[in-house]
Amino acid sequence: MNKGLKDIRNIYFIGIGGIGMSALARYFKFLGKNVAGYDKTPTQITSDLKELGIEIHFSDDVNAIPELFLNPNETLIIYTPAIPVNHSELNYVKNNGFSIKKRAEVLGIVTENTYTLAVAGTHGKTTTTAILAHLLKESGAKVTAFLGGISENYNSNLILEGNEVVVVEADEFDRSFLQLYPDIASITSMDADHLDIYKKANELEESFLEFSSRAKDHLLVCNGLPLSGNTYGIEDDSDYCAQNVRIDNGTYIFDLKTPTQLIKDLHLNLPGKHNLLNATTAFAMALLYGSPTTALAKALFSFKGVQRRFSYQVKSDDLVYVDDYAHHPTEINALHQAIREMHPGKEVLAIFQPHLYSRTQDFAVDFAESLSQFDQLLLLDIYPARELPIEGVTSEWLLGMIKLENKKIVKKNNLVDEILKSNARVITTIGAGDIGEEVTSIREALLTL
Repeated sequence: MNKGLKDIRNIYFIGIGGIGMSALARYFKFLGKNVAGYDKTPTQITSDLKELGIEIHFSDDVNAIPELFLNPNETLIIYTPAIPVNHSELNYVKNNGFSIKKRAEVLGIVTENTYTLAVAGTHGKTTTTAILAHLLKESGAKVTAFLGGISENYNSNLILEGNEVVVVEADEFDRSFLQLYPDIASITSMDADHLDIYKKANELEESFLEFSSRAKDHLLVCNGLPLSGNTYGIEDDSDYCAQNVRIDNGTYIFDLKTPTQLIKDLHLNLPGKHNLLNATTAFAMALLYGSPTTALAKALFSFKGVQRRFSYQVKSDDLVYVDDYAHHPTEINALHQAIREMHPGKEVLAIFQPHLYSRTQDFAVDFAESLSQFDQLLLLDIYPARELPIEGVTSEWLLGMIKLENKKIVKKNNLVDEILKSNARVITTIGAGDIGEEVTSIREALLTL
């Protein structure tokens, strides 16, 4: 590890409950550091961190920072760009001589002297990273993995099996992934997103191009992207191609053609063509790393998924409830495709919470088209995250563009009652805000039917 990080005794996180931040917090706690932090609201993630002995508070108050972490000479501050510029704790440490780093910068330091596999892309990177980490671990690699979601196999966003190789999700938000220098990298997609940061889609593409140039040994790109590298795809002319794809009782079975071999009858227990793409690139990266093919095939079959990525909460012949993190029109389209493929002919109720005013404004027409594919829709208020409201950008405005008869705005405190009124036998909650906190109560209510 970087000498500077070795010498630091105390690490304080501003925004510790974020999925990427919490993985780093777990990592440093495992290394024996003193770890504490602030977050806006308590969640299951913060509860899990507290169980590890990490002190967390939920008010932006300098006086709430534990005394141990107030010595600038012994404390590193790690913060997420999602923290607003007027945050009092962040401004206090900035004005009092603390060493302050963004999460991505720390991740770059942690990985700089270790063989690194990084997955980037506006969609698919969390599931691909989780599959890749599972493949490497199960095939015997001594791997540390920082995941952007909670793996169902490990109930964690951190895998610690050794320090020979690191797997990391490379986040394009705030150009964070430009802090990394991966040995093997993949890019799953480059759809316009984060236009509050990039302003124009071509700026986002330029950032991905710069990231692609950082791959030292191998670069994998989804077939069709305007980048040079080994390609992957489904039933096409890709270098790594899923072929002979079929579905048996909800499981994908496919062959993987590589530049040197044909691997037959791989099994993937995740629905949706997007997940088949994710599995293809993860498998290809593991092969390029040198993992044994037989072990990888077995590991792929045992991968259970990522929480809030097409997560079945209820699955019976009569009723299905799927929870998903989708927050971009392309992701909603992928979710819809997977639901229709796995549950054909059934009425589908979607519950969507838009994430960010700026994203809702930028992609309103596309959101309306993607949501109009469902049979029924309940639309929650926009989740603001780090943003202030934009005049005229509301869920009511978005609802007016959606071409469905059965649609309405709901408040979270009425959500369960509205869901129970529906005759739909397939229900899905969608969004990246705090809608995930409602999943347990929805599931429990549905199980009483």
